[in-house]
Amino acid sequence: MEGRLTGKVAVVTGAASGIGKATALRFAREGAAVVVADIDETHVANVARLIRDGGSHAVAKTVDVSVASEVDALVRAAVREFGRLDIMMNNAAAPHGAAVADTTDADWRRVMSVTLDGVFYGVRAALRCMIAQGSGSILNISSGAGLGGEVMLGAYGAAKAAVINLTKTAAVENAASGVRVNCICPGPIATPPLAAWLGAIPGGAELFAKQIPARRIGEPEEIASVATFLASDEASYVTGAVVVADGGVNARTGTPRFD
Repeated sequence: MEGRLTGKVAVVTGAASGIGKATALRFAREGAAVVVADIDETHVANVARLIRDGGSHAVAKTVDVSVASEVDALVRAAVREFGRLDIMMNNAAAPHGAAVADTTDADWRRVMSVTLDGVFYGVRAALRCMIAQGSGSILNISSGAGLGGEVMLGAYGAAKAAVINLTKTAAVENAASGVRVNCICPGPIATPPLAAWLGAIPGGAELFAKQIPARRIGEPEEIASVATFLASDEASYVTGAVVVADGGVNARTGTPRFD
């Protein structure tokens, strides 16, 4: 039985763990050949091995997405290895928690260089390839932090908000070319950075989950499911979309809570 992505070639950045890893594995199960990319050489190699052990095609690439030439080389490597590029998922990010007043120049630049510049480089490199072939799906991972202000996430939220606008602009510019560009805004997802943060706050995950309308923290595989739809031909008329997957967090008003 063919999967939803059979015959497609995908690149996933930030694929060593969390949402990137879950999506790379899901894309492979759906039939795609996957280039798994991350700055973490050891863990990204393990993800590629898992995919190959499952009978699918995968190669691992070590890349620093804050360096444009490395992202360009990543896309060229995917085309060289598999002959084309159908899906580009720009997922790599550099989370950072600090009040705006306490954010250093170096902190700001690091967050922007990975979380925003890295997405821009990925979008640009993919577009240059996909426009020439007349088809493709670009997926950018933003965040609930990009939809509104959040304490201690000034730099990260600003970068993620810019990712949303970049997504919409690229979608409008390229809608007639056969290339679709969409964005996913995950809410609280059980990833290593969130786990580390929750471990350092009073009440931890249990208290945090009570503030989510769905009453639970999401799983990386749930974001992978959204990504699979947007990457597939089932979403052929979907471009410029910002899909929020957050258990109802963003839908809730800012009024006092009674639960």
